[in-house]
Amino acid sequence: MTSQPQTTHEATSGWKTILKRAWPTIRILLSLALLWKATSGIDWHTMLNSEINMQPKWFLAAGLAITLAFICGGLRWGFLMRKVGFEGGIKDYIALYFAGGLINQGLPSTLGGDSYRAITASHLNSGGRFSESKELNQELHHAVDLGHAPPKLRLSFSMVLVDRLLGLAGNNLLGGIGLILGGATLAAWGTILGYALTAVMITSGLAMALILAWTPARNLLQKGLDRLHMKQALPGITFAFSWPMNIAQASFAIGIHFLTILALGFCLKAYGADAPIEGLMIGLPALSLLLMLPISISGWGLREATLSSVLALWGVNPSLTVVASMSYGALTLLSVLPGAYFLLKRK
Repeated sequence: MTSQPQTTHEATSGWKTILKRAWPTIRILLSLALLWKATSGIDWHTMLNSEINMQPKWFLAAGLAITLAFICGGLRWGFLMRKVGFEGGIKDYIALYFAGGLINQGLPSTLGGDSYRAITASHLNSGGRFSESKELNQELHHAVDLGHAPPKLRLSFSMVLVDRLLGLAGNNLLGGIGLILGGATLAAWGTILGYALTAVMITSGLAMALILAWTPARNLLQKGLDRLHMKQALPGITFAFSWPMNIAQASFAIGIHFLTILALGFCLKAYGADAPIEGLMIGLPALSLLLMLPISISGWGLREATLSSVLALWGVNPSLTVVASMSYGALTLLSVLPGAYFLLKRK
């Protein structure tokens, strides 16, 4: 009587396994399809013969802006890790941040860049070396079950999550400001959406600060962390979201995302195109939210299609936007290449 449900369960598990194995290939195909769609409307012959006044100095400026953004991101994550008791040096966390960024660019791996830096950082000691090498290799090459993971590994993952939440807050605040400044170009409700998004983010930040400041709520949060075997996570959460530190964290997160916006603007300038800052402040944050969906490899194709559509509303040539976006992607890859040293160092 139980054979049919068991057979159904096995068939479902089989399809899940097949989809999981095929998903990286599907993402590559989706990226290629989106990239083809974004570039299909470009008349390359006309563009190459249009005597574009290319200025390489802007590529250098873009690369420096992207590199600085990664350094600042690694710096923030490093301080979070140190706050909860990890002993690695700040420069090691920055190097790990670059390594994670390199993996996220599509480097063949069994796990994402965030998981890599969380796992590796949990084994990093004050001397910049890795402890428990056997356990580290096992965790890196097998799926991690956080429900049964050691408290130290859970704590490391929690700080990666906090780091990501701060980044998301900065991204959304910057996008909200962009909509306030230029949302009317998108639609009549664009500006209203900007005020609403900004209000939601500010309210969320104040609510989190209130929870951390009110002793009963703070104690309740600590009990929840204790049950998850992450009792040391509270100092990191406090460092990220308590008043008035949350103001500094939000400003720092906005600054990091603004560096990436400058980088894209510099890439456009390299091809002789100019985009209004409010257009970039809307386009890139919206793209960052789309990239949370794992449908492309490091945003290739999705980035070009999205930005060319958005910036066209401000009169930016879609063909130049696509080329500038591809240059931005290539510069991002070059900027995180130093992370390869950390990957090879562990080997």
